[in-house]
Amino acid sequence: MHKLLRVVPASRHIAPLTFSEFAPTERDRGGAWLQGVRPYILVSLLCLILYVPGLAAIPPLDRDEARFAQATRQMLETGDFIRIRFQDEARNKKPIGIYWLQAAAVAALSSAESSAIWPYRLPSALGALLAVLLTFGFGSRFLGSRPAAFIASVLLASALGLIAEAHLAKTDAALLAAIVAGQGALGLVYIAARAGRHVSLPLVLLFWLAEAAAILLKGPPGPLLALLTVAVLSFTGWDLGWVKTLRPILGSVLAGAIVAPWLIAVQGATGGEFISDSISHDLVPKLVGAQEAHGAPPGYYLALTVVSFWPGSLFLGPALLQGWRRRRAETERFLLAWLVPAWILFELVPTKLPHYVLPLYPALALLAGSAVAEGFGSRPSSSARFVNGVVKFLWAAVTFALAVGLVVLPERFGETVPAIVIAGGLVVFGLALTLLLQQWRPVFAAGLTAAMAVAFVLPAALYVVPGLDSLWLSRSAAVALAHHPPPPGESVLSVGYSEPSLVFLLGTATRLATAAPSDRQLRGAGVALVNERYDPEFRRSLLKHGLTVRALDRVEGRDYSAGGGKLVLTIYRLEPD
Repeated sequence: MHKLLRVVPASRHIAPLTFSEFAPTERDRGGAWLQGVRPYILVSLLCLILYVPGLAAIPPLDRDEARFAQATRQMLETGDFIRIRFQDEARNKKPIGIYWLQAAAVAALSSAESSAIWPYRLPSALGALLAVLLTFGFGSRFLGSRPAAFIASVLLASALGLIAEAHLAKTDAALLAAIVAGQGALGLVYIAARAGRHVSLPLVLLFWLAEAAAILLKGPPGPLLALLTVAVLSFTGWDLGWVKTLRPILGSVLAGAIVAPWLIAVQGATGGEFISDSISHDLVPKLVGAQEAHGAPPGYYLALTVVSFWPGSLFLGPALLQGWRRRRAETERFLLAWLVPAWILFELVPTKLPHYVLPLYPALALLAGSAVAEGFGSRPSSSARFVNGVVKFLWAAVTFALAVGLVVLPERFGETVPAIVIAGGLVVFGLALTLLLQQWRPVFAAGLTAAMAVAFVLPAALYVVPGLDSLWLSRSAAVALAHHPPPPGESVLSVGYSEPSLVFLLGTATRLATAAPSDRQLRGAGVALVNERYDPEFRRSLLKHGLTVRALDRVEGRDYSAGGGKLVLTIYRLEPD
């Protein structure tokens, strides 16, 4: 049987561990419910409750999710699984991994002709689940305590940022699973090497396989995070020798052998443009400026964490303070090397999006799980009490805003406020007060935070978000066009409204045009969906082509991805003048 490692941080003793032996030791048992596979089952059930609702009910979102899903659909339609395209446009930005995963899910459970979004989202939900399970598995080794690792996995599973990514047909949740696998293996290698113990080949291979998977999913971020972690650990410990245990030459060859075939193929298929386009049009603009107006000052992610890591953000103060006090211990040093340097780097990069720091949340969750499991450490100092007080105040404000938002959003952008939504807001508020005002046992405190996440996510994913009708303009247009479809063999022409979600819902043949469509765009178009702002110019341009229009229906809503302004779309039948 291949052997990994068992890590017991208190004594820094590392004993052999087989792949199948993720059972608790006598030292880290936390009761019958934490023995064997029970914690994995409990965490999986929590993830299913949090991630499955809304997968089908929430319409495709603009703009990234709809682009990913549409590009995957076109792979299935054309049989070309090398190039990435959105209609006729090459998407030379992200690697192929997530498209292959989505294509496999759609081929197994649906079809390219269907406009159902949930199969495309399934890899993200499974990726989030795998990331949480890996956090528990590796965390129990790092921390030497199953209760601490269990609390950490619950906090990660319940984090709003991860829940959001689990519901989106994008890269980041699947990437998180690859990063946790890689960083987990890296941490065990580091702790073993520092203790002078043998590092098994399967553990090293796991690290390099995870890095290859991360490259195929999103390119450099995964390996760069591992490289930064290795550099910080080597510098702070004044020790480069442990890096040899990673077998960098063998590992690099293995990762290259996995990634190179597709990379060579796509370079050939795109005339050598994929790498140059991804660097010049995607990576570099994010590093030197605020790409697509997604800019924010340093400190943005720190402030946002109170929301994106909610409800576990209540424990941010104890997590960071205790982690820093124990920074000389190998486990805490590794977790801080994973978390702090990359976080500072993200804060300095001009382009900022909430999901960029998602790969750092497992380390944060493990620090928080350790602090909660130990009753938040020793008696806090006055400065620690101040930090905890600030965090609690911000957390309470965010909790109140989320509970109120459950009720306000349907009233503002929907039609009705279901009673279950009001009940969900009240439950969230009540659980928050209970958690703040009472001193609970560690695992029960984590259970309360998970209950808060469930009370918020279920009404939000099943009722609130799907019911924001005025925001889902593409969905409304697709429903209206179902009653006025173009004649067989003809397509829909969209004038002045070019959101990718419309293309996904209506099909690849949908034509996106300006107010003055060309002959090629008009040829074979039976129905036009026209932005009211461009209506006069569109009508005048049709006269030059010997065409006129007959109004069939109107759709009103807000284009949230273009500033949220009100938009009126008219459905016209195109006819000879």
